[in-house]
Amino acid sequence: MISVKEVTDKKTLKEFAYFIYDIYEGDNNFVPPIRKDYLKYLQGVDNDLNNAGPNTKFICYDGDKVVGRLLVGINEIVNDYHGFKEGYISQFECEDNYEYAEKLLDAAVEYLRAHGMNKVKGPVSLPGGEDNRGFIVDNFEDQPYIMNTYNKSYYNDFFVKYGFVKYFDCYAYKDTIENANIERFEKLVPYAMKKFNFRVDNIDFSRLDSDAADIMHVIEKAMPKEWDDFAPLDAEEIRKVVKQLKPYADPELIFIARDNETNEPIGFNITLPDYNQAIKKMKGRLLPFGFIKFLYHKRKIDRIRFFVLFVVPEYQKKGVTSVMYLKTYINAIKKGYTELEGSTIWEYNKDMMNDVESFGAKINITYRIYQMDI
Repeated sequence: MISVKEVTDKKTLKEFAYFIYDIYEGDNNFVPPIRKDYLKYLQGVDNDLNNAGPNTKFICYDGDKVVGRLLVGINEIVNDYHGFKEGYISQFECEDNYEYAEKLLDAAVEYLRAHGMNKVKGPVSLPGGEDNRGFIVDNFEDQPYIMNTYNKSYYNDFFVKYGFVKYFDCYAYKDTIENANIERFEKLVPYAMKKFNFRVDNIDFSRLDSDAADIMHVIEKAMPKEWDDFAPLDAEEIRKVVKQLKPYADPELIFIARDNETNEPIGFNITLPDYNQAIKKMKGRLLPFGFIKFLYHKRKIDRIRFFVLFVVPEYQKKGVTSVMYLKTYINAIKKGYTELEGSTIWEYNKDMMNDVESFGAKINITYRIYQMDI
């Protein structure tokens, strides 16, 4: 007997969360999240899951066995900003049986219709997040970098069979540090900084609130209105993002660009060490030895992820992006990193794709987001 039920208590919340460890058991490329942190994440701790709008979690059972799950919700912040009536799907996991997926997607669509929505997109990050976006469609052989998704290949088949169509692809670019084409940027950078009178500084953790406010200022000015899946972040949302990222952040890999005359922030980028290399060794648990394993393997991290970059419109195409990239490369080399990934870059962000490709990086993984009218 196949049934779908909502998560309503601690027991079903744990069933929802822990299913991910069961379905990927033995898969060498899966990186188990820390159980305690993952439970908080699914409850909306330090993200905008609950602030953004109504949401619920569904579990599919075959008899008493958990065989699938998904989270469905409405991001009213984005909907209000763009005038949409759209819902989203996130955290989809399912055993290889289309009937299970169909039951879950039926429940999600019914939920969204009951709330007056006319379209659904997914899988996407939880509101306010930049993680776990899309399904991999082409490369299931690599271990994902920090805060990127991993999934079964048949998930794409399930969504297409149900009636979803491609919305957009997001790309992960990969390269080795030593292969980076930086010679021409080394010549360009001093010229650009002098001509356009700006500087690029590392973030200062001793004045994090001030730097976070500068980041928010840049996002407000730089985020294009036509990016339908985003809305400018407010101060509280920025605070949550900073809290999420700080445990993984290296200030030598995070930069803020400022105008020399006005000191106004004009751009920023965030690059993160790939802590997935250490987290994987913990197998989802801090105790009894997980944290010791983390500390040991943390020293062996040799990959970084270019996570996000914004430049205000009046300084775009003036070398600001190139300066931040170059400084990141230089510091990465000093710190012993050998591989990098730039992700996830939406396929409509042609300027960013061109910037990354100019350094020699190539697309390594494609993450697909689907949509369906309901």
